[in-house]
Amino acid sequence: MAEPIEVVFVAVGGYGAGMVRSALKLRERFDCRIAGAVDPHPERSDCLPELQELGVPFYDRLEDFYAAGAADLAVISSPIHFHCPQTLRALAGGSHVLCEKPLGATVQEARRMAEARDRAGRFVAIGYQWSFSDEIQALKHDIRSGLFGAPRRLKCIALWPRNEGYYRRNNWAGASRDAQGNWILDSPVNNACAHYLHNMFFCLGDEWNTSAAPVDVVGELYRAHDIGNFDTAALRCHTADGVEVLFYTSHATDRLDGPFFRYEFERAVIALDVQDGTIEARFEDGSVKTYPQPYGRPDVKLAAALEAVRDGTADLACPVEAASAQTLCMNGLHDSVPEIAGFPPELVHVEGEPGGRRTWVEGLHETMVDCYERGILPAEAGAAWSRAGREVSLVDYGDFPSGEERA
Repeated sequence: MAEPIEVVFVAVGGYGAGMVRSALKLRERFDCRIAGAVDPHPERSDCLPELQELGVPFYDRLEDFYAAGAADLAVISSPIHFHCPQTLRALAGGSHVLCEKPLGATVQEARRMAEARDRAGRFVAIGYQWSFSDEIQALKHDIRSGLFGAPRRLKCIALWPRNEGYYRRNNWAGASRDAQGNWILDSPVNNACAHYLHNMFFCLGDEWNTSAAPVDVVGELYRAHDIGNFDTAALRCHTADGVEVLFYTSHATDRLDGPFFRYEFERAVIALDVQDGTIEARFEDGSVKTYPQPYGRPDVKLAAALEAVRDGTADLACPVEAASAQTLCMNGLHDSVPEIAGFPPELVHVEGEPGGRRTWVEGLHETMVDCYERGILPAEAGAAWSRAGREVSLVDYGDFPSGEERA
């Protein structure tokens, strides 16, 4: 009889608790066992009682776990700036890795992760759950088959307000660096809404598990909250095939909106309406093809990783290379706008009780939606508060930051 698949979970609070619960659902199907939980504050986890009942050992650091044992798979749900070093440590310990999105903070981290993976002979998958979903895979299959003709322009908008509690829940939310100077680059582009930027590159990939990489980017970055990084962004980039990709996102609007996307092809327009959750491809002749709501659950990507461990395959929907397109675009976006602009104080509203106060910018929602619909950036729309960035080439982009390092 085959041995059970041993899994170590890194960070078991917040999103990590959901990954643990997914493993509990899947353990009989894949004969997997939780070999350890790495978290300096396990008492904050909603799944602590289940882990204690199973007798799972707890460790403060991943190094402590590997000093005591081993695992076939490491599931990493820790903060962004730990993704790369913990992935490297897990690979050195002989584990395959399922790391939560985003890949990390910089393209050089992506390169180190891929190199360590190849040396270890293990897989590293990044948890962009749409990429693992049957719905997005079906859409991508039709794109790759040429059903819609050549891609012309892809755009997406996700306006997700976040309150004071969101930014105060830890010491890295909204931060550019940690106390040691390591890049974090937490933002809606590189955390909460990173899925939707990644998905545009992913859907343009030549293979079922690849992404098209941007070759240039220009953007605009703004800040309303009292944070180190930006909370609002608009960007335009292009792929090597000349496909235009546009993305609009903010944590500082007065209301929630999106994600919506519109992918324009030679013979069809593909659109997601979050209100009904379906993706609709409308052809020039008026015919329509629909795809179900693509919100992949955490257990879908975990099941894919467990299956790959069990079957001895490294073919997963979102390897490091596929996720790197988002990282490359995000790094270039920062280079496009070396200094983040603050919104005019008279437009910034702060409401609510301390700890849960909401910060929003007057007129921002309307401006972002208008720019999305017109396919332009706020500076091109003439927004009074706007500040245009510079175009950055991403061809042969080696390390972030590409120019003079910012303070």
